[in-house]
Amino acid sequence: MKRRAFLADAISAGGLALAGSAAGCQLAGGPGPRASPPRAQCVPEPGGPRQLRGAWIASFKNMDWPSRPGLPVSAQQRELAGLLDLAKQLRLNAVLLQVRPTGDALYPSSYEPWSVWLTGVPGRSPGYDPLAYAVAAAHRRGLELHAWFNPFRASQQADPGRLSATHPARRHPDWVVRYGGELWYDPGNPAVRALAAAVISDVTSRYEVDGVHLDDYFYPYPVPGQVFADDTTFRRYGGGFTARADWRRNNASLLIAQASAAVRRIRPWAKFGVSPFGIWRNASTDPAGSRTSGLQAYDSLYADTRGWVRAGLLDYVAPQLYWEIANKVAPYEELVRWWSGVVAGTPAQLYLGQAAYHAGSWRDPGELARHLEFDRHQPGVMGEVFFHARSLATSGLSAQLSREFAADAFPPLPERLREWLSAPPRGVPSADWLHRERISRCG
Repeated sequence: MKRRAFLADAISAGGLALAGSAAGCQLAGGPGPRASPPRAQCVPEPGGPRQLRGAWIASFKNMDWPSRPGLPVSAQQRELAGLLDLAKQLRLNAVLLQVRPTGDALYPSSYEPWSVWLTGVPGRSPGYDPLAYAVAAAHRRGLELHAWFNPFRASQQADPGRLSATHPARRHPDWVVRYGGELWYDPGNPAVRALAAAVISDVTSRYEVDGVHLDDYFYPYPVPGQVFADDTTFRRYGGGFTARADWRRNNASLLIAQASAAVRRIRPWAKFGVSPFGIWRNASTDPAGSRTSGLQAYDSLYADTRGWVRAGLLDYVAPQLYWEIANKVAPYEELVRWWSGVVAGTPAQLYLGQAAYHAGSWRDPGELARHLEFDRHQPGVMGEVFFHARSLATSGLSAQLSREFAADAFPPLPERLREWLSAPPRGVPSADWLHRERISRCG
């Protein structure tokens, strides 16, 4: 089936019925019942500016949280509370917490083992539910919490024998590909997509998350001299595609459509977004692309984010624009304008991914401030997301953001949620819940 036809059918049907989508995938349970309505949270008065201000909290390789594996529960919780306090202090209003970094879980899961980044031992419980703690702690501070999933990375190393005995990549070696010294799930295998969709559905139904977020890793970033070995999968599942690149893009698009439908069915007031690599395609390759000359996500990662936006599958897109304004390969302002054009006339909102971790190494110490100043004058930009959370603690950057965000802001509602809240199903609060009830409980 052609990609566009599939996406149109997925949207019109409001769900997916894919032939063979769970072939060879034996997963316990299902996505669960529709989630309960959200509880009240303490948020700024809605009369303030409408802007999402977020920070990615990465668990992969203990980048942000926890700072190292094996910390006592109390120490893990203090660390996370400190990051959330910092976000609140800087007047951010959302955090994007990585809950599935390497085919494992930062919460009790019937699908995948406990994450190695929590205890240092694959599959070992940390003794509490980190995601439940994080959701409650974020909401107490008036912060949205978006659950961040890496859809296809199975392990940061290439030996299945080092994984937990219950890890799906160890139980189903035919699902994975060794590439770049890591293990990757093969997106062309319907069972792999079924697993990712089931994991997302499980979290969406069990936790009061405000959003579901996927990062830029679909197919892995190219490694010189290496080939992603999906010949067998292409022969088995690639019928109807003459070009493997088109088939790979369709595989990624299938997951996006599955995840989008699941979130909207289970927790319709939650947002669904993706944070792609900042260049979709270069104009030299495609007239619809940007005036850039870098790696192209469409061709190298097989992620057609522009297509997903135009098909109405995303509530927001947060491209990673980690370059300087004067960068010759990928000038920041050019990419902001290009992405603004992509979302124009679509339901998707544009939040810009900012490289907070570069703030101390850029030649111009005011580079990030210049980004934010430029963004304020772009009508399509509705938010900023900073990578990564610990980078925000540097004194110079904290001072910059304190000046930039001098007043609180209220996260914008995507148009889909505005429409849904204007006439929610019976038993779900009206749009007033977003304003009066939350604010009345701030104490």
